[in-house]
Amino acid sequence: MQKVISILLLLVGVIHLLPLSGVFGAEQLASLYGLSFDDSSLVILMRHRAVLFGLLGVFFVIAAFKPALQFSAFVCGFVSVVSFIAIAWFEGGYNEAINRVILVDLVALLSLSIGMILLTLVKRAR
Repeated sequence: MQKVISILLLLVGVIHLLPLSGVFGAEQLASLYGLSFDDSSLVILMRHRAVLFGLLGVFFVIAAFKPALQFSAFVCGFVSVVSFIAIAWFEGGYNEAINRVILVDLVALLSLSIGMILLTLVKRAR
């Protein structure tokens, strides 16, 4: 079960590392989100968001190999994906690129849910 938990955390890590390409500028952000990034302030905010996703993705990858970090990683993952899905759902009116992000986050949510269940079973078996 520990190997499956690690694989699921690696998957979630890769999902969170994908937006890291946005750190390279407005063109990469536009391809990720299907939006125009003409405002420098918005580009700064979104590039910083890309860095934060990168940090979170690295944390998931590290946690995949460090069982002591796995519970914290799952909690962080749930906060990340559930908050984005909820904000998108309540706001509505998003484009196809954001819809794609939501679908990928649903895959991450499923992975996190299965992983958390397995982690709970592993901890109970000890």
